[in-house]
Amino acid sequence: MEKIKCECGHINHEGTVLCEACGKPIQGNQHIDGNDDRKLLDMRYDGSARRSKTYKRTLVDKVWAWFSSVKVGVWLIVVALIASAVGTIYPQEPHIQSPLPAEVYYKDEYGMAGQIYYQLGFHNLYSSWWYITLIALIGISLIICSIDRVVPLHRALKNQSPKRHEVFIRRQRLFSESTSATSEDQNRMVENLKKKRYKITSENGHIMAEKNRFSRWGPYVNHIGLIIILLAAILRMFPFFYSEGYVWVREGETKIIPSTQQEYYIENKEFIYETYDRNDERFQEALENEEFDVPSNFQTNAVVYKVKGDTIAGQEPELEPVSEGEIRLNQPLTFDGYSIFQAGSQIQSEYASIELELSDAEGNAIKEFEYDTGEAPQKIDLGDGYQMEVEEWYPQFTITDEGASSDSKYPRNPGIIFNLSGPENEDGERFFYLEQEVLPLSEGGVYDVSYSDSELITASGLSVKKDRTLWMFGLGAAIFLIGVSQGLYWHHRRIWIQPKEKGILLAAHTNKNWHGIKQDIEQSIEKTKINMTEDQQELKE
Repeated sequence: MEKIKCECGHINHEGTVLCEACGKPIQGNQHIDGNDDRKLLDMRYDGSARRSKTYKRTLVDKVWAWFSSVKVGVWLIVVALIASAVGTIYPQEPHIQSPLPAEVYYKDEYGMAGQIYYQLGFHNLYSSWWYITLIALIGISLIICSIDRVVPLHRALKNQSPKRHEVFIRRQRLFSESTSATSEDQNRMVENLKKKRYKITSENGHIMAEKNRFSRWGPYVNHIGLIIILLAAILRMFPFFYSEGYVWVREGETKIIPSTQQEYYIENKEFIYETYDRNDERFQEALENEEFDVPSNFQTNAVVYKVKGDTIAGQEPELEPVSEGEIRLNQPLTFDGYSIFQAGSQIQSEYASIELELSDAEGNAIKEFEYDTGEAPQKIDLGDGYQMEVEEWYPQFTITDEGASSDSKYPRNPGIIFNLSGPENEDGERFFYLEQEVLPLSEGGVYDVSYSDSELITASGLSVKKDRTLWMFGLGAAIFLIGVSQGLYWHHRRIWIQPKEKGILLAAHTNKNWHGIKQDIEQSIEKTKINMTEDQQELKE
Protein backbone atom coordinates (compact mmCIF):
# COMPACT_ATOMS: atom_id res chain seq x y z
CA MET A 1 0.00 0.00 0.00
CA GLU A 2 1.40 3.35 -1.03
CA LYS A 3 2.04 5.85 1.75
CA ILE A 4 2.09 9.62 1.36
CA LYS A 5 4.33 11.66 3.60
CA CYS A 6 3.27 15.25 4.19
CA GLU A 7 5.75 18.06 4.72
CA CYS A 8 4.59 18.10 8.37
CA GLY A 9 6.01 14.60 8.69
CA HIS A 10 2.74 12.72 9.01
CA ILE A 11 2.42 9.49 7.00
CA ASN A 12 -0.93 9.38 5.20
CA HIS A 13 -2.67 6.41 3.56
CA GLU A 14 -3.00 6.14 -0.20
CA GLY A 15 -5.96 8.16 -1.41
CA THR A 16 -5.76 10.81 1.32
CA VAL A 17 -7.00 14.17 0.07
CA LEU A 18 -6.09 16.36 3.04
CA CYS A 19 -3.22 15.53 5.37
CA GLU A 20 -4.73 13.91 8.45
CA ALA A 21 -2.47 15.93 10.74
CA CYS A 22 -2.09 19.43 9.26
CA GLY A 23 -4.85 19.48 6.64
CA LYS A 24 -2.67 20.54 3.75
CA PRO A 25 -4.19 19.45 0.41
CA ILE A 26 -2.20 16.61 -1.11
CA GLN A 27 -1.39 17.40 -4.68
CA GLY A 28 -2.59 14.82 -7.16
CA ASN A 29 -5.43 13.59 -4.98
CA GLN A 30 -7.72 16.60 -5.14
CA HIS A 31 -9.76 15.06 -7.94
CA ILE A 32 -10.97 12.34 -5.54
CA ASP A 33 -13.23 14.76 -3.70
CA GLY A 34 -13.66 17.11 -6.64
CA ASN A 35 -11.52 19.88 -5.15
CA ASP A 36 -10.04 21.00 -8.43
CA ASP A 37 -10.50 24.68 -9.10
CA ARG A 38 -12.55 25.11 -5.98
CA LYS A 39 -11.79 27.70 -3.39
CA LEU A 40 -13.23 25.89 -0.38
CA LEU A 41 -12.00 22.52 0.79
CA ASP A 42 -14.33 19.57 0.70
CA MET A 43 -14.36 18.51 4.36
CA ARG A 44 -16.10 15.15 3.89
CA TYR A 45 -14.36 12.79 6.30
CA ASP A 46 -11.76 15.55 6.63
CA GLY A 47 -10.17 14.39 3.40
CA SER A 48 -9.09 11.05 4.84
CA ALA A 49 -8.69 8.11 2.42
CA ARG A 50 -11.79 5.98 1.74
CA ARG A 51 -11.32 2.51 0.33
CA SER A 52 -14.20 2.84 -2.14
CA LYS A 53 -12.67 6.01 -3.61
CA THR A 54 -9.09 4.77 -3.64
CA TYR A 55 -9.13 1.25 -5.06
CA LYS A 56 -11.12 0.39 -8.19
CA ARG A 57 -8.92 -2.15 -9.90
CA THR A 58 -10.09 -5.63 -8.86
CA LEU A 59 -13.57 -7.20 -8.74
CA VAL A 60 -13.51 -6.99 -4.94
CA ASP A 61 -12.82 -3.25 -5.19
CA LYS A 62 -15.77 -2.79 -7.56
CA VAL A 63 -18.13 -4.83 -5.38
CA TRP A 64 -16.99 -2.89 -2.33
CA ALA A 65 -17.52 0.43 -4.14
CA TRP A 66 -21.01 -0.69 -5.28
CA PHE A 67 -22.16 -1.66 -1.80
CA SER A 68 -20.60 1.42 -0.19
CA SER A 69 -22.68 3.74 -2.35
CA VAL A 70 -25.44 5.54 -0.47
CA LYS A 71 -27.55 5.59 -3.65
CA VAL A 72 -27.39 1.81 -3.91
CA GLY A 73 -28.41 1.43 -0.26
CA VAL A 74 -31.32 3.84 -0.67
CA TRP A 75 -32.57 2.03 -3.79
CA LEU A 76 -32.38 -1.34 -2.05
CA ILE A 77 -34.45 0.06 0.83
CA VAL A 78 -36.98 1.59 -1.59
CA VAL A 79 -37.40 -1.73 -3.43
CA ALA A 80 -37.82 -3.56 -0.10
CA LEU A 81 -40.44 -1.04 1.05
CA ILE A 82 -42.41 -1.35 -2.20
CA ALA A 83 -42.28 -5.17 -2.04
CA SER A 84 -43.35 -5.12 1.61
CA ALA A 85 -46.28 -2.86 0.79
CA VAL A 86 -47.41 -5.11 -2.07
CA GLY A 87 -47.22 -8.09 0.31
CA THR A 88 -49.90 -6.50 2.48
CA ILE A 89 -52.49 -6.08 -0.31
CA TYR A 90 -53.83 -9.62 0.14
CA PRO A 91 -53.34 -11.94 3.13
CA GLN A 92 -50.26 -14.12 3.21
CA GLU A 93 -50.85 -17.83 2.67
CA PRO A 94 -50.40 -18.83 6.36
CA HIS A 95 -53.23 -16.44 7.29
CA ILE A 96 -55.90 -17.43 4.79
CA GLN A 97 -58.87 -19.08 6.45
CA SER A 98 -60.00 -21.39 3.69
CA PRO A 99 -59.77 -25.11 2.98
CA LEU A 100 -58.92 -24.26 -0.64
CA PRO A 101 -55.29 -24.57 -1.74
CA ALA A 102 -53.47 -21.29 -2.29
CA GLU A 103 -53.39 -21.61 -6.09
CA VAL A 104 -57.20 -21.79 -6.11
CA TYR A 105 -57.96 -19.49 -3.18
CA TYR A 106 -56.34 -16.32 -4.52
CA LYS A 107 -57.95 -16.67 -7.94
CA ASP A 108 -61.40 -17.42 -6.50
CA GLU A 109 -61.26 -14.72 -3.87
CA TYR A 110 -59.57 -11.86 -5.75
CA GLY A 111 -59.92 -12.74 -9.43
CA MET A 112 -57.19 -12.04 -11.96
CA ALA A 113 -55.32 -9.73 -9.57
CA GLY A 114 -55.22 -12.51 -6.99
CA GLN A 115 -53.92 -14.99 -9.53
CA ILE A 116 -51.12 -12.62 -10.56
CA TYR A 117 -50.39 -11.99 -6.89
CA TYR A 118 -50.02 -15.73 -6.34
CA GLN A 119 -47.98 -16.45 -9.46
CA LEU A 120 -45.52 -13.69 -8.65
CA GLY A 121 -44.95 -15.27 -5.24
CA PHE A 122 -46.29 -12.42 -3.14
CA HIS A 123 -48.54 -14.88 -1.22
CA ASN A 124 -45.45 -16.04 0.71
CA LEU A 125 -43.45 -12.86 0.34
CA TYR A 126 -41.79 -12.52 3.74
CA SER A 127 -40.29 -16.01 3.67
CA SER A 128 -39.41 -16.02 -0.05
CA TRP A 129 -35.76 -16.40 -1.00
CA TRP A 130 -35.61 -13.18 -3.01
CA TYR A 131 -37.13 -11.05 -0.25
CA ILE A 132 -34.72 -12.48 2.32
CA THR A 133 -31.89 -11.91 -0.16
CA LEU A 134 -33.00 -8.31 -0.56
CA ILE A 135 -32.97 -7.81 3.20
CA ALA A 136 -29.51 -9.41 3.39
CA LEU A 137 -28.22 -7.08 0.63
CA ILE A 138 -29.45 -4.08 2.60
CA GLY A 139 -27.59 -5.39 5.64
CA ILE A 140 -24.40 -5.92 3.61
CA SER A 141 -24.73 -2.43 2.14
CA LEU A 142 -25.13 -0.91 5.60
CA ILE A 143 -22.09 -2.76 6.96
CA ILE A 144 -19.79 -1.91 4.04
CA CYS A 145 -21.10 1.65 3.84
CA SER A 146 -20.37 2.11 7.55
CA ILE A 147 -16.87 0.57 7.47
CA ASP A 148 -15.98 2.59 4.38
CA ARG A 149 -16.73 5.82 6.24
CA VAL A 150 -16.16 5.09 9.92
CA VAL A 151 -12.53 4.01 9.55
CA PRO A 152 -11.33 7.17 7.73
CA LEU A 153 -13.45 9.39 9.93
CA HIS A 154 -11.99 7.84 13.08
CA ARG A 155 -8.48 8.21 11.66
CA ALA A 156 -9.03 11.84 10.73
CA LEU A 157 -10.54 12.86 14.06
CA LYS A 158 -7.91 10.97 16.02
CA ASN A 159 -4.94 12.52 14.20
CA GLN A 160 -6.07 16.10 13.85
CA SER A 161 -3.85 18.62 15.60
CA PRO A 162 -4.50 22.27 16.50
CA LYS A 163 -1.65 23.38 14.26
CA ARG A 164 -3.03 23.43 10.73
CA HIS A 165 -1.49 24.42 7.44
CA GLU A 166 -2.34 27.95 6.41
CA VAL A 167 -3.94 26.74 3.19
CA PHE A 168 -6.31 24.60 5.25
CA ILE A 169 -7.27 27.62 7.37
CA ARG A 170 -7.77 30.00 4.45
CA ARG A 171 -9.94 27.57 2.48
CA GLN A 172 -12.46 26.92 5.22
CA ARG A 173 -15.98 28.22 4.68
CA LEU A 174 -15.84 30.59 7.68
CA PHE A 175 -12.63 32.60 7.68
CA SER A 176 -11.28 35.95 8.81
CA GLU A 177 -7.86 37.62 9.10
CA SER A 178 -7.25 40.18 11.82
CA THR A 179 -3.97 42.06 11.50
CA SER A 180 -4.51 44.21 14.58
CA ALA A 181 -5.56 41.43 16.98
CA THR A 182 -3.24 40.73 19.90
CA SER A 183 -2.52 37.72 22.08
CA GLU A 184 -4.80 39.27 24.73
CA ASP A 185 -7.64 39.23 22.23
CA GLN A 186 -6.88 35.62 21.43
CA ASN A 187 -6.90 34.68 25.13
CA ARG A 188 -10.20 36.49 25.69
CA MET A 189 -11.76 34.62 22.79
CA VAL A 190 -10.47 31.29 24.13
CA GLU A 191 -11.96 32.00 27.56
CA ASN A 192 -15.30 32.85 25.97
CA LEU A 193 -15.24 29.62 23.97
CA LYS A 194 -14.58 27.64 27.15
CA LYS A 195 -17.71 29.18 28.64
CA LYS A 196 -19.60 27.77 25.67
CA ARG A 197 -18.29 24.29 26.55
CA TYR A 198 -15.71 24.12 23.78
CA LYS A 199 -12.79 21.81 24.42
CA ILE A 200 -9.55 23.72 23.87
CA THR A 201 -6.32 22.17 22.62
CA SER A 202 -3.18 24.08 21.69
CA GLU A 203 0.15 23.49 20.01
CA ASN A 204 2.82 26.16 19.76
CA GLY A 205 0.23 28.89 20.14
CA HIS A 206 -2.17 27.37 17.61
CA ILE A 207 -5.60 26.83 19.10
CA MET A 208 -8.39 24.43 18.21
CA ALA A 209 -11.75 24.72 19.97
CA GLU A 210 -13.98 21.74 19.48
CA LYS A 211 -17.45 20.78 20.64
CA ASN A 212 -19.81 17.80 20.23
CA ARG A 213 -17.44 15.52 18.32
CA PHE A 214 -19.59 12.53 19.33
CA SER A 215 -22.41 13.76 17.04
CA ARG A 216 -20.32 12.65 14.02
CA TRP A 217 -20.97 9.05 15.00
CA GLY A 218 -24.78 9.48 14.93
CA PRO A 219 -25.34 8.12 11.38
CA TYR A 220 -23.24 5.04 12.13
CA VAL A 221 -25.10 4.38 15.37
CA ASN A 222 -28.23 4.47 13.15
CA HIS A 223 -26.64 1.84 10.95
CA ILE A 224 -25.94 -0.43 13.93
CA GLY A 225 -29.61 -0.18 14.94
CA LEU A 226 -30.79 -0.95 11.40
CA ILE A 227 -28.41 -3.91 11.09
CA ILE A 228 -29.79 -5.40 14.33
CA ILE A 229 -33.36 -4.94 13.01
CA LEU A 230 -32.48 -6.59 9.68
CA LEU A 231 -30.74 -9.45 11.49
CA ALA A 232 -33.89 -9.97 13.58
CA ALA A 233 -35.98 -10.04 10.39
CA ILE A 234 -33.75 -12.72 8.87
CA LEU A 235 -33.75 -14.82 12.06
CA ARG A 236 -37.56 -14.96 11.87
CA MET A 237 -37.10 -17.46 9.04
CA PHE A 238 -36.04 -20.09 11.57
CA PRO A 239 -38.72 -21.84 13.67
CA PHE A 240 -36.60 -21.58 16.81
CA PHE A 241 -36.88 -17.80 16.65
CA TYR A 242 -40.35 -17.38 15.16
CA SER A 243 -43.39 -19.53 14.55
CA GLU A 244 -47.06 -18.85 14.08
CA GLY A 245 -50.24 -20.76 13.42
CA TYR A 246 -54.00 -20.45 13.36
CA VAL A 247 -56.60 -22.82 14.72
CA TRP A 248 -60.38 -22.93 14.94
CA VAL A 249 -61.60 -24.42 18.21
CA ARG A 250 -65.29 -24.97 18.93
CA GLU A 251 -66.83 -24.58 22.33
CA GLY A 252 -66.11 -27.70 24.34
CA GLU A 253 -63.51 -28.91 21.84
CA THR A 254 -59.83 -29.67 22.50
CA LYS A 255 -57.37 -29.34 19.65
CA ILE A 256 -53.65 -29.47 18.96
CA ILE A 257 -52.08 -26.03 18.91
CA PRO A 258 -50.32 -25.63 15.55
CA SER A 259 -46.62 -24.74 15.34
CA THR A 260 -45.92 -26.38 18.74
CA GLN A 261 -44.72 -29.72 17.31
CA GLN A 262 -47.87 -31.34 18.78
CA GLU A 263 -46.61 -30.58 22.26
CA TYR A 264 -49.56 -28.44 23.37
CA TYR A 265 -53.35 -28.67 23.15
CA ILE A 266 -56.02 -26.07 23.80
CA GLU A 267 -59.56 -26.52 25.06
CA ASN A 268 -62.24 -23.94 24.30
CA LYS A 269 -64.22 -23.91 27.52
CA GLU A 270 -66.55 -21.09 26.49
CA PHE A 271 -66.83 -18.29 23.96
CA ILE A 272 -68.31 -14.99 25.14
CA TYR A 273 -69.69 -12.42 22.75
CA GLU A 274 -70.94 -9.14 24.27
CA THR A 275 -72.41 -5.99 22.77
CA TYR A 276 -72.79 -2.45 24.01
CA ASP A 277 -75.97 -1.86 25.96
CA ARG A 278 -78.26 0.50 24.06
CA ASN A 279 -79.95 1.46 27.32
CA ASP A 280 -76.69 2.58 28.90
CA GLU A 281 -76.57 6.39 28.92
CA ARG A 282 -72.87 6.35 28.12
CA PHE A 283 -73.45 4.70 24.73
CA GLN A 284 -76.90 5.93 23.71
CA GLU A 285 -75.69 8.87 21.65
CA ALA A 286 -73.07 6.80 19.83
CA LEU A 287 -75.43 3.91 19.14
CA GLU A 288 -78.57 5.80 18.15
CA ASN A 289 -77.72 5.59 14.44
CA GLU A 290 -76.44 2.02 14.54
CA GLU A 291 -78.85 -0.45 13.00
CA PHE A 292 -77.18 -3.51 14.49
CA ASP A 293 -75.69 -4.20 17.88
CA VAL A 294 -72.06 -3.15 18.22
CA PRO A 295 -69.75 -5.79 19.73
CA SER A 296 -67.79 -4.82 22.82
CA ASN A 297 -66.04 -8.08 23.62
CA PHE A 298 -64.86 -11.26 21.89
CA GLN A 299 -63.53 -13.63 24.52
CA THR A 300 -62.44 -17.23 24.66
CA ASN A 301 -62.06 -18.92 28.02
CA ALA A 302 -59.44 -21.57 27.39
CA VAL A 303 -57.19 -24.13 29.01
CA VAL A 304 -53.80 -25.02 27.56
CA TYR A 305 -52.51 -28.55 28.07
CA LYS A 306 -49.06 -30.03 27.60
CA VAL A 307 -48.51 -33.61 26.50
CA LYS A 308 -47.17 -35.63 29.40
CA GLY A 309 -44.43 -38.12 28.57
CA ASP A 310 -43.91 -39.84 25.24
CA THR A 311 -46.87 -40.80 23.08
CA ILE A 312 -46.98 -43.74 20.70
CA ALA A 313 -48.53 -43.10 17.29
CA GLY A 314 -52.29 -43.64 17.48
CA GLN A 315 -52.34 -43.40 21.26
CA GLU A 316 -54.39 -40.71 23.00
CA PRO A 317 -51.88 -38.39 24.69
CA GLU A 318 -51.97 -37.78 28.41
CA LEU A 319 -52.48 -34.08 29.01
CA GLU A 320 -51.69 -31.89 31.95
CA PRO A 321 -52.87 -28.27 32.20
CA VAL A 322 -50.16 -25.63 32.04
CA SER A 323 -52.19 -22.45 31.70
CA GLU A 324 -55.78 -21.29 31.92
CA GLY A 325 -57.24 -17.88 31.24
CA GLU A 326 -59.29 -15.51 29.14
CA ILE A 327 -58.25 -14.56 25.62
CA ARG A 328 -59.51 -11.20 24.38
CA LEU A 329 -58.53 -8.88 21.58
CA ASN A 330 -55.01 -7.62 22.33
CA GLN A 331 -54.99 -9.59 25.59
CA PRO A 332 -53.33 -12.90 24.70
CA LEU A 333 -52.93 -15.97 26.86
CA THR A 334 -49.21 -16.68 27.22
CA PHE A 335 -47.39 -19.88 28.13
CA ASP A 336 -43.84 -21.19 27.65
CA GLY A 337 -42.93 -18.42 25.18
CA TYR A 338 -46.12 -18.73 23.12
CA SER A 339 -48.95 -16.19 22.92
CA ILE A 340 -52.49 -17.02 21.82
CA PHE A 341 -54.53 -14.15 20.38
CA GLN A 342 -58.26 -13.87 19.73
CA ALA A 343 -58.32 -13.49 15.94
CA GLY A 344 -61.71 -14.67 14.66
CA SER A 345 -65.12 -16.04 15.53
CA GLN A 346 -68.01 -17.88 13.94
CA ILE A 347 -70.82 -17.06 16.30
CA GLN A 348 -73.37 -19.85 16.66
CA SER A 349 -72.55 -20.97 13.18
CA GLU A 350 -72.54 -24.72 13.79
CA TYR A 351 -75.02 -27.24 15.11
CA ALA A 352 -73.83 -29.07 18.22
CA SER A 353 -76.96 -31.26 18.39
CA ILE A 354 -80.41 -31.62 16.83
CA GLU A 355 -83.42 -32.73 18.85
CA LEU A 356 -86.14 -34.66 17.01
CA GLU A 357 -89.52 -35.97 18.08
CA LEU A 358 -90.96 -39.30 17.00
CA SER A 359 -94.73 -39.68 16.89
CA ASP A 360 -97.24 -42.03 15.32
CA ALA A 361 -99.30 -41.28 12.26
CA GLU A 362 -102.07 -39.75 14.44
CA GLY A 363 -99.59 -37.32 16.00
CA ASN A 364 -99.19 -39.01 19.37
CA ALA A 365 -95.68 -38.47 20.71
CA ILE A 366 -93.64 -41.64 21.16
CA LYS A 367 -90.10 -40.49 21.87
CA GLU A 368 -87.73 -37.57 21.75
CA PHE A 369 -84.15 -38.15 20.77
CA GLU A 370 -81.02 -36.16 20.03
CA TYR A 371 -78.50 -36.38 17.20
CA ASP A 372 -74.97 -35.28 18.21
CA THR A 373 -73.36 -33.70 15.14
CA GLY A 374 -69.90 -33.88 16.68
CA GLU A 375 -69.98 -37.66 16.99
CA ALA A 376 -72.32 -38.16 13.97
CA PRO A 377 -73.19 -41.76 14.95
CA GLN A 378 -74.38 -44.22 12.31
CA LYS A 379 -76.98 -45.76 14.65
CA ILE A 380 -78.91 -44.60 17.67
CA ASP A 381 -80.82 -47.02 19.84
CA LEU A 382 -83.90 -45.13 21.03
CA GLY A 383 -85.04 -47.91 23.36
CA ASP A 384 -88.22 -49.97 23.40
CA GLY A 385 -87.30 -51.41 20.01
CA TYR A 386 -86.95 -48.09 18.19
CA GLN A 387 -83.78 -47.38 16.22
CA MET A 388 -82.43 -44.61 14.02
CA GLU A 389 -79.98 -45.62 11.31
CA VAL A 390 -78.20 -42.89 9.34
CA GLU A 391 -77.87 -43.53 5.62
CA GLU A 392 -76.31 -40.25 4.54
CA TRP A 393 -74.69 -37.48 6.60
CA TYR A 394 -73.95 -34.06 5.04
CA PRO A 395 -72.39 -31.60 7.55
CA GLN A 396 -72.87 -28.68 5.13
CA PHE A 397 -75.49 -29.79 2.66
CA THR A 398 -75.34 -28.62 -0.92
CA ILE A 399 -76.53 -29.80 -4.31
CA THR A 400 -74.01 -30.27 -7.11
CA ASP A 401 -74.25 -31.63 -10.64
CA GLU A 402 -73.42 -35.02 -9.22
CA GLY A 403 -76.13 -34.85 -6.57
CA ALA A 404 -76.16 -34.16 -2.83
CA SER A 405 -72.80 -33.30 -1.31
CA SER A 406 -71.14 -31.40 1.53
CA ASP A 407 -68.95 -28.31 1.18
CA SER A 408 -67.36 -28.75 4.57
CA LYS A 409 -66.86 -31.24 7.38
CA TYR A 410 -68.28 -28.71 9.84
CA PRO A 411 -72.05 -28.96 10.61
CA ARG A 412 -73.13 -25.48 9.50
CA ASN A 413 -76.08 -26.68 7.44
CA PRO A 414 -76.53 -30.35 8.32
CA GLY A 415 -78.55 -32.73 6.19
CA ILE A 416 -79.42 -36.25 7.40
CA ILE A 417 -81.07 -39.08 5.52
CA PHE A 418 -82.03 -41.73 8.02
CA ASN A 419 -84.16 -44.81 8.48
CA LEU A 420 -86.33 -45.09 11.58
CA SER A 421 -87.63 -48.51 12.62
CA GLY A 422 -89.73 -49.70 15.52
CA PRO A 423 -92.17 -52.34 16.68
CA GLU A 424 -94.88 -50.98 14.37
CA ASN A 425 -92.61 -51.15 11.32
CA GLU A 426 -89.49 -53.26 11.67
CA ASP A 427 -88.31 -52.48 8.13
CA GLY A 428 -88.32 -48.80 9.00
CA GLU A 429 -89.22 -45.62 7.17
CA ARG A 430 -86.85 -43.12 5.53
CA PHE A 431 -86.75 -39.42 6.44
CA PHE A 432 -84.70 -36.43 5.36
CA TYR A 433 -83.73 -33.69 7.83
CA LEU A 434 -82.66 -30.28 6.44
CA GLU A 435 -82.97 -26.72 7.76
CA GLN A 436 -85.10 -27.63 10.77
CA GLU A 437 -87.55 -29.53 8.62
CA VAL A 438 -88.06 -33.32 8.46
CA LEU A 439 -89.48 -34.71 5.23
CA PRO A 440 -90.77 -38.31 4.88
CA LEU A 441 -89.25 -40.23 1.99
CA SER A 442 -91.39 -43.37 2.40
CA GLU A 443 -95.01 -43.60 1.36
CA GLY A 444 -97.74 -44.92 3.66
CA GLY A 445 -95.57 -44.73 6.75
CA VAL A 446 -96.76 -45.21 10.32
CA TYR A 447 -94.29 -42.83 11.87
CA ASP A 448 -93.84 -39.09 11.84
CA VAL A 449 -90.64 -37.28 12.81
CA SER A 450 -90.50 -33.55 13.47
CA TYR A 451 -87.86 -31.02 14.45
CA SER A 452 -87.96 -30.10 18.14
CA ASP A 453 -84.91 -28.04 19.03
CA SER A 454 -81.19 -27.61 18.37
CA GLU A 455 -78.08 -26.35 20.10
CA LEU A 456 -75.77 -23.99 18.24
CA ILE A 457 -72.12 -23.50 19.12
CA THR A 458 -69.49 -20.87 18.33
CA ALA A 459 -66.08 -21.55 16.86
CA SER A 460 -63.23 -19.35 18.05
CA GLY A 461 -60.36 -18.48 15.70
CA LEU A 462 -57.08 -18.30 17.62
CA SER A 463 -53.75 -17.07 16.36
CA VAL A 464 -50.66 -18.65 17.95
CA LYS A 465 -47.29 -16.93 17.89
CA LYS A 466 -43.85 -17.41 19.35
CA ASP A 467 -41.36 -14.65 18.67
CA ARG A 468 -37.86 -14.70 20.17
CA THR A 469 -36.74 -11.73 18.05
CA LEU A 470 -38.93 -9.02 19.58
CA TRP A 471 -36.19 -7.92 21.97
CA MET A 472 -33.85 -7.54 18.99
CA PHE A 473 -36.37 -5.31 17.20
CA GLY A 474 -36.72 -3.24 20.38
CA LEU A 475 -32.97 -2.99 20.88
CA GLY A 476 -32.39 -2.06 17.23
CA ALA A 477 -35.13 0.57 17.31
CA ALA A 478 -33.74 2.07 20.54
CA ILE A 479 -30.18 2.26 19.12
CA PHE A 480 -31.55 3.76 15.90
CA LEU A 481 -33.36 6.50 17.83
CA ILE A 482 -30.25 7.21 19.89
CA GLY A 483 -28.33 7.65 16.65
CA VAL A 484 -31.04 9.95 15.25
CA SER A 485 -30.94 12.11 18.38
CA GLN A 486 -27.15 12.11 18.38
CA GLY A 487 -26.94 13.30 14.80
CA LEU A 488 -29.87 15.72 14.81
CA TYR A 489 -29.63 17.61 18.08
CA TRP A 490 -25.85 18.03 18.41
CA HIS A 491 -23.42 19.46 15.85
CA HIS A 492 -19.68 18.98 15.58
CA ARG A 493 -18.13 22.45 15.66
CA ARG A 494 -14.48 23.29 15.27
CA ILE A 495 -12.76 26.69 15.42
CA TRP A 496 -9.09 27.17 14.57
CA ILE A 497 -7.07 30.17 15.72
CA GLN A 498 -3.70 30.55 14.06
CA PRO A 499 -1.30 33.23 15.29
CA LYS A 500 0.59 35.21 12.66
CA GLU A 501 3.46 37.62 12.88
CA LYS A 502 0.87 40.38 12.75
CA GLY A 503 -2.56 39.39 14.00
CA ILE A 504 -4.30 36.04 13.75
CA LEU A 505 -6.18 33.85 11.28
CA LEU A 506 -9.57 32.50 12.33
CA ALA A 507 -11.46 29.65 10.63
CA ALA A 508 -14.38 27.43 11.56
CA HIS A 509 -16.22 24.37 10.31
CA THR A 510 -19.34 22.52 11.37
CA ASN A 511 -21.17 19.57 9.87
CA LYS A 512 -24.50 21.45 10.12
CA ASN A 513 -26.17 24.54 11.56
CA TRP A 514 -23.77 27.18 10.27
CA HIS A 515 -25.89 29.89 11.81
CA GLY A 516 -25.21 28.43 15.27
CA ILE A 517 -21.43 28.43 14.91
CA LYS A 518 -21.50 31.97 13.55
CA GLN A 519 -23.32 33.04 16.71
CA ASP A 520 -20.73 31.26 18.87
CA ILE A 521 -17.90 33.07 17.09
CA GLU A 522 -19.66 36.44 17.20
CA GLN A 523 -20.25 36.18 20.94
CA SER A 524 -16.71 34.93 21.59
CA ILE A 525 -14.94 37.83 19.87
CA GLU A 526 -16.92 40.55 21.67
CA LYS A 527 -14.68 43.27 23.07
CA THR A 528 -11.71 42.06 21.00
CA LYS A 529 -10.08 43.28 17.80
CA ILE A 530 -10.66 39.98 16.08
CA ASN A 531 -12.70 40.33 12.92
CA MET A 532 -15.89 38.38 12.47
CA THR A 533 -15.53 35.51 10.03
CA GLU A 534 -16.97 35.82 6.58
CA ASP A 535 -18.93 33.08 4.90
CA GLN A 536 -16.76 32.48 1.83
CA GLN A 537 -19.46 30.35 0.26
CA GLU A 538 -21.85 33.31 0.31
CA LEU A 539 -19.14 35.59 -1.01
CA LYS A 540 -18.57 33.22 -3.88
CA GLU A 541 -22.25 33.29 -4.74
